[in-house]
Amino acid sequence: MKYLIPVIIVLSFMSCASPAVKETGGEGGNGKDTPGTSIVVLTEAQLKNAGIVMGSTERKDIAAVMKVNGKIDVPPQNIVSISFPLGGYLTSTKLLPGMPVKKGEVLGVLEDAQYIQLQQDYLTGVIKMRLLEKDYNRQKELNASQASSDKVFQQTQGDYESQKVIVQALAEKLRLIGINPASISEANISRHVNVYSPINGFVSKVDVNIGKYVSPTEVLFELVNPSDIHLALSIFQKDMPSLSIGQRVIAYSVNNPGTKYRAQIILFSRDIAADGSVEAHCHFDKYDKSLVPGLFMNAEIEVQNRNVYVLPSDAMVGYENKQYVFTEKGKNQFEMTEVVTGVSENGFTEIDGAYAQKLVSQHIVVKGAYSLLMKMKNTNEDE
Repeated sequence: MKYLIPVIIVLSFMSCASPAVKETGGEGGNGKDTPGTSIVVLTEAQLKNAGIVMGSTERKDIAAVMKVNGKIDVPPQNIVSISFPLGGYLTSTKLLPGMPVKKGEVLGVLEDAQYIQLQQDYLTGVIKMRLLEKDYNRQKELNASQASSDKVFQQTQGDYESQKVIVQALAEKLRLIGINPASISEANISRHVNVYSPINGFVSKVDVNIGKYVSPTEVLFELVNPSDIHLALSIFQKDMPSLSIGQRVIAYSVNNPGTKYRAQIILFSRDIAADGSVEAHCHFDKYDKSLVPGLFMNAEIEVQNRNVYVLPSDAMVGYENKQYVFTEKGKNQFEMTEVVTGVSENGFTEIDGAYAQKLVSQHIVVKGAYSLLMKMKNTNEDE
C-alpha cells in the first residue's frame, strides 16, 4: 500500500488542477490567449455608462475582396519625348520634373549657327526665285510672239520651277524648327529658336542643362499627357478566373492609404511575367494630379458576392492578434468568445462559418465591446 499512496495523491492533484486552467483560459484554452478570466460582470451603473447595445448575427450578401498591388502608368501614346531636329546649344529653360505645361508653351531656347544659315538660304532662295519668275514671265511673252525659241523658254521655266521647290523645302525646314518663314527678313535673322510643348500635361524628365549641346537624336525633355493615366495591377494566374473586364477597383497609395481612388478594369495583358503574373489595366473614374507615373499603389478588387453571417464591425475587438466578441451569459454578464473574421464591407464583417454557427442563437454585444475589453483588462490587472 505504501507504493499506491503517491500515485493517488498525484492523480487527485491533476483532477483538481484541470478545471482551474479551463476557467481562466477562456476560449484560448491555455490561459495566455485571453485575459485571466473571460467573463465580465457589470453593475447597472457600469452597464449604462458603457453604452452596451445587443444584437445578433445576420446573413448578408457581401463581396469578397482580392488585395493586389501595382503602379501608376500611362500608355506610350501619352508619353512625349522632346528632341530637336537640328540640334544645338541649350541657352535657356526653367523646367523641373512635375511642372505643368500647356500646348504651345516655350520649354527651352536653343542656339546654333546652322539656324542662321538656314534662314540665309531661305531668303537668298526667295530672291533668286523672284528673279527667275520675272525671267520666266518675260520669256513666256517672247515665246508667244515667236521672238524666243521654245528651248530657251523651257529652260527658263525649268529653272523657275526648280527654285520654287528649293524655296518650299527650305520653308518647311524652318517650320520644322519653329520658325515662321513669313516672319523673317534680312533685318531680323535670329540665331535662337524656341522649343514648344506639343501637348497639355506635365514634365516627367529633364535630360539637359544650360550650355549643353544636344544632337538631333538626344531627348531634351519628357512630357506626360495625364488624360489617359491608368493603374497597372499585377494579378497572379490562379486569380484570373475570378476577374473580368468591368470589375470595380478601389486603389490607394502606400503613403496615403486613407485616400481612395475608384477605378475599373478595362484590359488584361496577354504576356505572362517570369513570376507568373499578368497585368490588369484600370481606368480611374476621376483623375487626380497626385497620381504620377511610377507611383506604387495597393488595390482591392470586388470579386464576388457571397451570402454569409455577419456582425457589425464594432462588435469585434482585437486581443493578442486574435478577434473576439462578447456574448450575453446572464444578467449583466458577458463572456469573451473568439471568432475568425473574413471580409468587411459597409460597416459589417464576415464571421467564419464554424464560429458563426456557435453564435446564431446568442445575444451579442454589437456596441460597447471595447469598453468591456478594457473592464476585463483592468480587473485582471487589479487581481
